This record gives sequence, C-alpha cells and structure tokens, in this order.
Amino acid sequence: MVEVPLKLYILGLLKQAKAQARYMANLSSSQKNQALQAMADALLAQSSDILEANEQDLKLIPNDEGQQAHRQAAERIRINKDDIQRMAETLLDFLAYPDPVGEMSQAWMTPDGMHVHTVRAPIGVLGVISDMGPSMTVESFGMCVKTNNVCIYRGGAEWLNTNGALFRCLKDAAGKHGVPDGALVFIDRGAPEAALEMARQPQYVQAVIPRGRAGLRNGIVEHARVPVIGFDGGLCHVYVDQDADIPLAQTIVVNAKVQSPTAANAMDTVLVHRKVSRHILPGLTRRLLQEYRVVLNGCPKTVSMLGVLEMTGHLGIKDAEEADWDKKFQSLAMNIKVVQDRQEALDHIAKYAPGHTDTIVTRDYNFAMQFAREVDSSAVLINASTRLHGGEQFGLGPELATNSRRLHSRGPLTLAKLTIEKYLVLGTGQLQQPHPVPTAYEDAMMLSSKF
Repeated sequence: MVEVPLKLYILGLLKQAKAQARYMANLSSSQKNQALQAMADALLAQSSDILEANEQDLKLIPNDEGQQAHRQAAERIRINKDDIQRMAETLLDFLAYPDPVGEMSQAWMTPDGMHVHTVRAPIGVLGVISDMGPSMTVESFGMCVKTNNVCIYRGGAEWLNTNGALFRCLKDAAGKHGVPDGALVFIDRGAPEAALEMARQPQYVQAVIPRGRAGLRNGIVEHARVPVIGFDGGLCHVYVDQDADIPLAQTIVVNAKVQSPTAANAMDTVLVHRKVSRHILPGLTRRLLQEYRVVLNGCPKTVSMLGVLEMTGHLGIKDAEEADWDKKFQSLAMNIKVVQDRQEALDHIAKYAPGHTDTIVTRDYNFAMQFAREVDSSAVLINASTRLHGGEQFGLGPELATNSRRLHSRGPLTLAKLTIEKYLVLGTGQLQQPHPVPTAYEDAMMLSSKF
C-alpha cells in the first residue's frame, strides 16, 4: 500500500477533527465523566495489548550506540502494569474535579434590560506535541475530554507503537459514551515534520501545546502559525537574600535543582548576596558535588572563593560562560553567581526574563513583596522551591502544561485554563438605536400633509 504524503495525511486528520468540534462542545458533564470512567477501565482491561505494543518499541531501539546507551533507552521507553494502573488513576482523578465548561464568572443587567453573562467554553481544536512518555498521551486525551476540546496528539517517536495502542484503547472506550469519532486524534508518523505541519494550520487548529525538552518547545514556537499556549520555557532562578535563613536556603536550592532535574521548573541559576556567600556556598557546593554530582558553573567571584575542587573524582566549580546564564539546563547542571546587592539580583533576573519560576529566600517581607512585583515570571515564590510551581501543588488540580508566556494564560494550564470565556446575552428584543428607517419611508413622511 502506498503511504499517503505527510502533508495530505495531516490535513485529512485536521479537517476531520475540526468537523467534530461542534459535536464535542455539546457533551454534557455526565457524558464526559462516563467516558473518562470507561477510558480508565479500558486501559486496565487491555493492559496486555498495550504492553505488547511497548515491546515492539523496545525492539526498535538501535544497537549501534553501545550497550549502556541501549540499556538507558530501554529503561526510559519500557512501561509496566503499574504504569498503566497510574494512567488509569489519572483519568479517574479527573472525575473529582468540577466541569469548567459552562461555568459562569460574571453576570449583570444592562440599562435596557439585557442579561449579560461570561461563561467558560472549550477552546476548540487543541494540538498537543510531546516528546514525553505514554502518561502524557493519557493526560492529554483525558483533559481534553473533560474540557470538551478536540485533541490532536503527537507523541515521542520512541513510543509510537505504545501510544498507538493507548490511543485505540481510549478512543474506542470514549466513543461508546458520546465522544465523537474524530474528536480524539493520534498522529502516527514519527517524523518531526508531522508536528510542525500541524502547527502551521491555523484554519483547523486553535492552539498547540508543546510538552518536553527545550529543543522541541523552541522548534514549535519558531515554526508555528498557530498560537502556542503552553510554552514551558523560561529560566528558573533562586535568589538567596542577605538575611536569608542559611539552612532553609540550602535545602530549597538542593530541592529546586535535584528533586527532578529534567523538569521545566527545576532551578537553572542560584544568585547569592555577597554578605551571605561565604556562609552558604562552601557547604552548599559540597552537597551538590558530593551527594548529587551536579555540574556547577560559577561567576569569577564564586570560582575565586571556592576554587576548582576535586571531590571523589568530580571537578568542582567551573568558569561560567556568558551563554550559560541564558541556558535552561533541565539536567544535573546549574549556575552560581554572587551578586553585590539586591538590585544586581533583580537586574540579572530581568535580563533573562520572562522567566518560568523565580524564588527568593529572605526574612525581609517588604523586599520579598518588591521582588514579587518586579520579577517578570509566570510564578514567583517566597521561601519555597521552584519545583512547587504546578497545578497540583497550588491546589488547582491537574495541568496539561505550564505556560511561561504572557498569553493566553500564565502558569499551570489546568482544566479551567483549557477553556476560554465568551459572552452569553439574554435579551427580550432589544435593538441598537436609532433603528434604521427605509429611505422610501422617510420620503413618504416628508410628502405627507400630516408632517
């Protein structure tokens, strides 16, 4: 069988998806919850088929990169029954959250008697582009069902067979409870051009959400003609102020960097006020180097203070290059900079804004509030780890991504943020005045002897 050219294949999927948006918008809360329950049940019932598909992906790992690289790739790609159980629980968790669609935020009456409401409605057709694992596939389809959005999903090429099996399982289960055929779409082409082609079609796709590494995010933003609403970029800073609690500051820095180094809200740079630098940096760098094997890049002051240490065969602080300060690492690497004063800290963060997440560790309430006002970031935390920037951690529920751009909504893209507000107006025949009068009628009025 001849394979359909990529562009025609993508356009076919997008046209079908757009046609289902109207029907998807009509799903009731009970229908959506029944669909989510059925999707969760189907994952568990078809776990053997999903694991078999995952074995096919494992067999496709190339062997020419060495045994260690092969083993690491296999560990990353492999899923098991516990992973599928967690995916099912994720879908069931969505049932507990209120339906954001139709939620009314404001209501008022105009002087001429119209009732005006602002209500939440689905965005429409959402494209999710990810290089992450199968759990992202399930989250994307589940959250779009909950918010009445059509979902077009393109996942990581390493999980092509696994994601295909998940898609068929979820689509069939959701279809039995009113989710239209074509409202859940999976792009089963692994080429990067497939994702880019979707992001170039604003006539079919209302928005795209990139989930994954910096290369994927930046590539989508560079080439997209569709609004990108889930850009997870931007740097993460921790500023240790002159009157910070030293043990607290150390713990926050370690957690922000090491708890999940690949996360988008993992710390990239720690800024330390010079008055506390000699108190915190020796102990902090020892912990980062010895316990966690973090690669450290430092400013000249930091390097001169600590020198290049050799600890258990691991080099200590290295001279930071100019490009390092603008780098989002998402790995076990970070920068350290000693700043002369608070203003230098604010200036440094402003230079690399807009940011993803920025934290200040301080006892000074007034300066903490100044820091929060001046720092241009999707979230500013005071005396807390950058890793706490998220929908679940904020008590907002599940999130599909975190948006560090200024539009459409900054911060976690929770269920409510996957909707838009529109106006619903109830009238009783109100008209914009003056009401138009036909020209012929005006001429008749002028010729009449009554006028």
